[in-house]
Amino acid sequence: MTTPYACTAPAQDHVPRPGGQLVGRGTETGRIADALADARSGRGGTVMVTGEPGVGKTRLAAEAVAAARDAGMATARGRAGSVGPAVPYRPLVEALLALSRAEPLPGTEEPDGYGPLPRLLSDPHGAEEAAVSPLMVAEEVLRLIAAAGRGRGCLLVLDDLHEADPGTLAVVEYLLDNLGHLPAVLLLTAERGPCGAVALAARARQDGVATVIDLAPLGRSAVRRLVASELGIAPEEVSPAIVQRAATGGAGLPFVVKELVHGLGGVAQNLRLRAARLGPRGEEFLNLAALLGPRFPLPVLRHAARCDEAELTGLLRAATAASLVVPDGPGTDWYAFRYPLAAEALRDSLGPVEHPALARRAADALTALHPRLPGTWCTRAAELHERAGDTAKAVRGFTEAARRATAEGAPDRALDLLARAHRLSDPDTAPELHAAVLARLLDAVGSSGRLDRLPAAPVSGLPDEGADRPWEPGPTVPPSLRAGLHARLAEIQVQAGRPVEGLRRLDLARRLLAGLDDAAAVARVELAAALVEPARLAPERLRTAEESARRAVDAAHRAGLPEVAGRALLALARLVREEDETAAVARLEEARSLAEAHRLPGVRLSAELGLARVEARRDGRTAPVERARTEALRAGLLPTAHEAGLELALDRVRRGAFDSAGELVDEGIAEATRLGLGRALSRWRLVDAVRWAHQGRRAEMGEALRRLAPLVDAAPGVRPVAYGLARGFCSLLEEDHEGVERDFAQALAYDAENPATGEFGRHGIVLLLGVLAGRMGRRHHAGVVAASAAGARWNRPFVGLAHAVLLGREGRTAEATAAATAALDAAAPYPVARHLCLRLVARSAYEDGWGAPVEWLREAEEFFHGAGLPAPAGACRSLLRGMGAPVRQRRSGADRVPPGLRRCGITVREFEVARLLAERFGNRDIAGRLHISPRTVEKHVSSLLQKTGHPTRAAFASAARELVAGPAV
Repeated sequence: MTTPYACTAPAQDHVPRPGGQLVGRGTETGRIADALADARSGRGGTVMVTGEPGVGKTRLAAEAVAAARDAGMATARGRAGSVGPAVPYRPLVEALLALSRAEPLPGTEEPDGYGPLPRLLSDPHGAEEAAVSPLMVAEEVLRLIAAAGRGRGCLLVLDDLHEADPGTLAVVEYLLDNLGHLPAVLLLTAERGPCGAVALAARARQDGVATVIDLAPLGRSAVRRLVASELGIAPEEVSPAIVQRAATGGAGLPFVVKELVHGLGGVAQNLRLRAARLGPRGEEFLNLAALLGPRFPLPVLRHAARCDEAELTGLLRAATAASLVVPDGPGTDWYAFRYPLAAEALRDSLGPVEHPALARRAADALTALHPRLPGTWCTRAAELHERAGDTAKAVRGFTEAARRATAEGAPDRALDLLARAHRLSDPDTAPELHAAVLARLLDAVGSSGRLDRLPAAPVSGLPDEGADRPWEPGPTVPPSLRAGLHARLAEIQVQAGRPVEGLRRLDLARRLLAGLDDAAAVARVELAAALVEPARLAPERLRTAEESARRAVDAAHRAGLPEVAGRALLALARLVREEDETAAVARLEEARSLAEAHRLPGVRLSAELGLARVEARRDGRTAPVERARTEALRAGLLPTAHEAGLELALDRVRRGAFDSAGELVDEGIAEATRLGLGRALSRWRLVDAVRWAHQGRRAEMGEALRRLAPLVDAAPGVRPVAYGLARGFCSLLEEDHEGVERDFAQALAYDAENPATGEFGRHGIVLLLGVLAGRMGRRHHAGVVAASAAGARWNRPFVGLAHAVLLGREGRTAEATAAATAALDAAAPYPVARHLCLRLVARSAYEDGWGAPVEWLREAEEFFHGAGLPAPAGACRSLLRGMGAPVRQRRSGADRVPPGLRRCGITVREFEVARLLAERFGNRDIAGRLHISPRTVEKHVSSLLQKTGHPTRAAFASAARELVAGPAV
């Protein structure tokens, strides 16, 4: 008697319902569901799932088993495998045993029952002795699954058929041809590759007796969903970095993605098992390949593996067939691991003895075939030396790789490499090597502005020669090398806004150099002096720094240090720019040429920024500065980017683009604060104060200066600017004459104590105010004009109007008017400064009879009124009254008066009359509409004609029709 068999609790123990979510396999599960439905209807079929290891074949089969159970179908599952002794018909035996756990199978109750099945189930190894025919096994399997699936359908799953014995494959081939009339589905899985199972799948596909599903890796979207499922979070919460690593490093293989989420232990174990199948030489081959990286060149691998071409070809074929490696491009000598994480997992699983030995072989092979270690091989060779325990070679390799990264404009990569070299170098066993690496690391930190990458103890192993005790020579590190370290640390301390510590380091470096004749050390220390001396509180600080810069250039050329020479030239250009722009440009051009000749991207970009700043100050064009900032940000050169950003922010303030300037300021403050760039932070705070000052908003300016106060020591040159461009300018917009005198006097006093490297008014507005007050004459004017800073576009309006005032006092009115016109043309980009100039020189122009003071005051009054600056607007109106000129009334609706009429002094009421006059209304009609008397209308008409210069009302009406167009009142 036969009975249908359902998979009860014991069978569920054998095939658990899959946990988690099956992702990205909707099409495949749909095809399997169709096959299950056909089986329940009495039409049998076969589904064969192929794919590389880890792609999810077994997981898909488990999902099929769960779906069949949910539909009430009988299920059984067996797996071929290589663990343990070989068992004939193993997957079939496992599957039928699963069915027999529910209740005895028909014909299996007695050992001598029907067919070979009882013998197989009781003693599988006995099948060989009894010479069991695969045909007889196949027929009995057909009979059993037909009985098990009667009325409900049956699913028989045979996993990993690529490892099945020939007898099993023969049974499967028979089942493929004879399953169509039974209520059963045969689901087979096999790895893609040269094996009997895959050949069977190809034949079945060709004959149309099976549905073949070749699983592909998951796409990025499916990877994200799978990671989210494993972590128990929503897909949108998954970090993009994890998705990137899983999708690329794991090649979209579900098994690897899951292992990546929970650790790579499972991946390593799986890889080790698969590598072991290749034999000892195959394992060694893969380990060496993994040490060379995710992709590797065959010539280097062959050299390291010490094998001939034939053996290499055989090993490659075996590894490729096992889906462990793949060709990396057609016709190349490069191969790659199927997924990059495989190389990482294999490396990490190497033992403590074999790891260094294999790494040394790989490093030797690499250097033997590529002595110059081009491209990334330099870093790879250093890593191999590190793994081999050859620390000195590893340190030198990382340092050389960092030098190349710097030349390629990749400072972040250079920092990473130098940090690795610094961690590896030992100050006790190799002090000079440690100090040399530290010097390179400090250079990289300083040039990139990444003070957050500074080592926690940058001078570990080096005595700190304190200023309060005599220096004693160190027993290991030469004084010249120690001097260079202190010089570099001095620069970084000034960058961090700690000038006192920077100056202390500089003094220590100088003491260490006493009596030494070392051009390289002298160049390095003098360069630091050129950069650090401006932080010293001393009147001669800029002159001292300039002298140091010149000495640094000379010493660097003698020592053959182009980067030091280039940086010294940049420092020299900054120091002489205000007084001698031509010399500054020459130094910048020299630095740029040097940088291009020696591939120094940081020096080149700083030189180009310096030239762009000179051009922007001369003609007001900032596009080159914008480009330099963008390139600096892209290259990771943050000090250069901050310098460009400060220039742009200040220019936008001068142009009245206060919101845009504020965005730059906020961004700069946040970045400088995050990285600990105290000197840059002080300058950003200063520009913030200037921004508010140029809007006449003293409270906000005061708050910005309060935040600047703790930082003023970080950059002594900010004090004159804080009193000139900030406080003094704000006082001008408040018409606080005593405050103006006090603020600019204080700015000049600070500049005398510690000369500023930036413009604060000495070459512009201070000159104009001094000339207007009678304190400065022609001689002082000539002295200021001699400086290059006076030719900057921002200063030209003030310098030119000061010249005009002096010419007017000498009675040269035509020349004064021409000078004023040129100065005001130069002021066109700077609306606040232009109208402030108009207000300041109008009285002198009126008294000496040059220019157009009335028009100027009306224009300035209009601007200040619109800008919400009542003090200068009121001063303009007061000056106009003093000149006997009509003064407009600031009443409600003034903004409706067109600017052209406002400049003529037309009031709101006169504009209302003008609009009706332009429509040819008579006086009585106008009076009626405006509810005023005809006599008042007549006075307004007369005033309109006088202010606009028209002879008759008809002429005014014709000329003003378009100007005053709008709905009549």
